[in-house]
Amino acid sequence: MPGPKNLDPSSSPRALLGAELRHARERKGLSQEALGLKLFVSGTFVGQLEAGTRRLRPDMARMIDEVLGTGGFFERNCAAAAKSKYEDHFAEAAEAEAQATAIRQYAPLLIPGLLQTPAYAQAVNRAYDPTAAEETIEEWTAGRMERVRLLDHPTKPLLWAVLDEAALRRVTGGRAVMAEALRHIASLARRNRVVVQVLPFSAGAHAAMQGALKLMEFEGAPPLAFYEGVSNGRLEDDPATVTQQKFRFDFLVASAHSREKSLALIEALAQDYAHEEHP
Repeated sequence: MPGPKNLDPSSSPRALLGAELRHARERKGLSQEALGLKLFVSGTFVGQLEAGTRRLRPDMARMIDEVLGTGGFFERNCAAAAKSKYEDHFAEAAEAEAQATAIRQYAPLLIPGLLQTPAYAQAVNRAYDPTAAEETIEEWTAGRMERVRLLDHPTKPLLWAVLDEAALRRVTGGRAVMAEALRHIASLARRNRVVVQVLPFSAGAHAAMQGALKLMEFEGAPPLAFYEGVSNGRLEDDPATVTQQKFRFDFLVASAHSREKSLALIEALAQDYAHEEHP
């Protein structure tokens, strides 16, 4: 039987690598759980590698080659599948996001990336690194806007965002930028492209006071949770932990304004910002 061919980086390397992993595992007669035991990871993680929702790291690729007897195939091709335009701490999450069928997110301090406008994204990127070259800021902003194109599809993925009132009132990039940003969110909501709710200050203490939360669901792969901090991030696939975070998000939804009241607040704030910019 001929061995697997090297992957073409111009195609979908991660998806192709996942398909080859599935074929190699099945040829060995191993379940995902059985292979996971040999690799010291969960069967869920193996399933995510096969579905292309997780990145294959070089050390894991070497172990897979040893266990499955694939002659170094996965180690040779792992670099092509790992290439990313995003920073290391966010690359895996961004690539998983692009394959998600549903994304549920709580944003405590800023408008989330998929809902940002170019001017807002540029202001955020400049704030992240005040000394970065203008070309670097433009490159980061272009990457952010490429992610936003996920919403060009009329229905996929489902995006359900709970925005803290603080994210809407923190003036980022100036009042004109905020007015544009909030009008953009309102437009998406009015077109029924996204579900947006605002968690008001009046809600008091809530289930996610410790930070941001993102949940992603996939077709044919287990769900993931993503935790992000300052220049760091972590994907979590433990089923019990992901389920716990789903409950946390449900509590946030219950504490937030209704969709109608949230939209009214967003549009009122956008109008206030525009009037303050041009009295």
